[in-house]
Amino acid sequence: MNDSPPAKQTTLEPMVRKLGYWHKLAAADRAALLALPHSVRSLEQHHYVVRERDLATHSCVLLSGFAVRHKIVGAGARQIVAIHMKGEMVDLQNSLLEVADHSVQMLTAGQVALIPRDEINRLAFERPAVGRAMWLDTLVDASIFREWIANVGRRNARTRIAHLLCEFSLRLKVAGLGEPTGYQLPMTQEQLGDATGLTSVHVNRTLKAIEADGLIERISPRSITIGDWKKLADIGDFDSNYLHLREGEPALA
Repeated sequence: MNDSPPAKQTTLEPMVRKLGYWHKLAAADRAALLALPHSVRSLEQHHYVVRERDLATHSCVLLSGFAVRHKIVGAGARQIVAIHMKGEMVDLQNSLLEVADHSVQMLTAGQVALIPRDEINRLAFERPAVGRAMWLDTLVDASIFREWIANVGRRNARTRIAHLLCEFSLRLKVAGLGEPTGYQLPMTQEQLGDATGLTSVHVNRTLKAIEADGLIERISPRSITIGDWKKLADIGDFDSNYLHLREGEPALA
């Protein structure tokens, strides 16, 4: 993990854009967010941003790459409970809860901006619009958590995998990182299993079956091309309502 030189004020723009998606921010609010003190670090794949039971001193903004939240159960197995991408504040709740109740780990190499939790709290209370945007951000996170619980608890393997592929494609497009019909999935089959409660063997078998049905095409193991998005969404019991995207969102067209 390497510290970079002092970052320019525009470093936090991905975070500002994401928060502005949830609630309109005035120019002064945006300027205050961009002026938050922070340090930028380059993290390698698998590096922990925060570990469960750590005292969280900073909130982390993902500037590039992908990260996951996860829990380790008593027997040592891992359950991935969320995947995060550029612009997202992956541990905003720790700014108030202080002690991390789960781990955040880099899924790929990437850069993060670390903002002191006291500065996050100060700005959220000083500027109500910023506080509301952060509140909405955590509420949407919670909505996604609920959907993932339903996915693991009440859907079969085929539906779980199809649902995750649909969610990821839509979130990538909204974030400006890709198109819903084709993208690079930054997860191994083992990691997909940790996210869906399946073994890597079961994940592999399920992906092959979905591909054999013509719903997706994989030129390489990580490459996902969706042939019929609406049919895949139907197979995956996917309804984007839980993502709380804006009405008229181009990604839904």
